[in-house]
Order: sequence, then structure tokens, then C-alpha cells
Amino acid sequence: MPPVNAPRIRSVQKMLRTKGVDGFLVTSMKNVRYLSGFDGSSGFLLITKGKAFFVTDFRYQEQAERQVSSAEVIIERGKRLNLIRELLKKNGIARLGFETSVSYAQYQQLVECGAELVPVKESIERLRVVKDAEEVNAIARAVKRAEDAYRAVRRWIRPGVREIEVARRLEAALRDQGCRHAAFEIIVASGANASMPHARPSQKKIAPGDCVLVDWGGEADGYYSDMSRTVLVPGANDPFKKKIYAIVNQARHEAIRAIRVGMKTQEIDAVARNIIKDAGFGDHFGHSLGHGIGLDVHEYPYVSWTRGERVRNGMVFSIEPGIYVPGIGGVRIEDVVLVRDNTVSVLTNLSREAEEGGAG
Repeated sequence: MPPVNAPRIRSVQKMLRTKGVDGFLVTSMKNVRYLSGFDGSSGFLLITKGKAFFVTDFRYQEQAERQVSSAEVIIERGKRLNLIRELLKKNGIARLGFETSVSYAQYQQLVECGAELVPVKESIERLRVVKDAEEVNAIARAVKRAEDAYRAVRRWIRPGVREIEVARRLEAALRDQGCRHAAFEIIVASGANASMPHARPSQKKIAPGDCVLVDWGGEADGYYSDMSRTVLVPGANDPFKKKIYAIVNQARHEAIRAIRVGMKTQEIDAVARNIIKDAGFGDHFGHSLGHGIGLDVHEYPYVSWTRGERVRNGMVFSIEPGIYVPGIGGVRIEDVVLVRDNTVSVLTNLSREAEEGGAG
């Protein structure tokens, strides 16, 4: 990703005026990355109405000088609290906005800086909702890396192979494709384990006729992808599992078809949820339909019956309906969609056919 993020800094400076604060302290490293381009693990941004300062320590001096061009880079030499106090004084910051994600210990330190503290909730996260072309390209690369990794290990989803072995091979394949790490702890759940939406891979061996739910994601330039597929392993003719698979796939398809700019995300959720409910499985679909994807695996917008956010061009989010039946198993099919130029594109390309077990 390019290091120049001046337009994003200016968006925050505009927000300062609406919030009635003189400066804003950004401590979330994901938000620091978004605003400055710095992808190290330590540092913060102080944004005033006319300036921006990025502060880090000696370990990241060279990296910061290469990556950060939209803020003045300062290398701290002593106590961070003293430096913050000095910056506030020099820049006339009497009212300081801060992210509500800070810990209690961090807040207690900020109290000692002398400025009036004003909590500002999720303002940067709201800016991140709309992705620019560079961000979309990074997410698309993360999708491709994840799909190529899955194709490399799909043949291992077969009877006799342990869930943990499939997960281990998939994580290694993600790295082989260029991911620095998996987007999150990979889910591989077979048989009755698949009724738990976020089951952890176990020593259980995949058996003939199992539903095998796989949920994983890739990474590219710090941006993530997130997808799920469910394999119906051959070996037992089970009309019930095929039935719930078909229902979930229909719910996914119709929800994506329904997406329009300006509609509320809860309306998209309702499309899928009503299909599953009308089929008699409403009580077996308890999570939201989807979520935004970007620098975080889960971010705005949230596609949920509890949310009323409007769909906008530039949004990237998941659509992931599921049915989970304790003692039997579960099915989830998850795609990543992009809304751009008032049209909807599906970024994921993997097959959604039910019978894939052991395929190459």
C-alpha cells in the first residue's frame, strides 16, 4: 500500500471541528496504519487541526521514515507521557479526543497530560467503511491467496484425515501463497463438530458422509479475506445434509442478488434469514449474515438484523448464512462481495457445489 495518506488525515482534521476538539490521539495500530501507512507494531498519531505527528521508538525509525509521509515523524527518546504532554502544549491542545478502545491503564496515563479528554467512538473505523481502489486490490489479492491455498489442500478433506491436519496444511499453504499469516485461527469442523459455528480443529478424523465446515482467510499488504465452504464428504447418502446445504446456498445467492446501494444492511440479512426460517430452520441460524472486511477481519459495516447501516459504494463485506443442527453437523457458505459503481461483484470464485470431498 502507498505511504501517502494525506486525504485520510484531512478527513480526521475535518472531524475534529465537528467533535469540538483541538487534537485527536490515535492509538489503535490498525487505525494508525490506515491513516499513516505505517505497518509496524508500536506508535501513535497525534492529529491537530493543521498538523499530524507520528511517534514511534528507535526500533521503527527507518521503517517510519520510509512509510510515513503524511505526518511528521518523531522518535521518542524518553517517557512517552512527557512527549505527549509536550506536543499538546506546543500545539495548543486543550481538548484532546481519544479512541474509546484504549485500556483503563492508558486512559489513566492520558489524564496526567493536562488536557481535557474527550472520548471519540469509532470515528476512524467509520472512515474505513468505504475502500479505495488500492484497498480493494489488496483484499482481492487476499481472496486469491486464500482460494489458491484451499485448492492446494482440498484433496485432504477426506475420510481418515484429522481436522487439525487439514487446518495445519491450510495454514502452511496460505504462507506458501504469500500471506504473512492466516487472517484468523482456521476453522475445520467435521461431523457433529460442525454444528458449532466457531469450532476449533480437533483430533477427530473426518468420516464418510460428514459435513466438513472450513472457515479461513488470507492476507495481502495487511488486508484480509474471509470465506467458508462446507464439503459433504462422499460415503453416505444423507438427504438431510444435502437439503440444508441447498437451503443455505439459496439464502446466500438470494441475499447477494438483493444488495442495492442505499438499502439497510438489516434488509440484506432479512432476505437470507427469511429463506432459512421459511424452510423450518430459523432457530438454527443465530449469527449475523455478514460483516465488513479490510484491515480487520470483522469491521464495519455489519450485515445484521440489529443494524441499520446503509449500503454504500466502496463497501466490502461477507455474506455467510448457515444452518447448525446439534448432533448432526452444520453448513456455512461464505462469499466476499464488493459494492462499486452501484453494482455488486462477488470476489470469491471457489465452487459452491455440495459434493467436493476428496476432489483435486
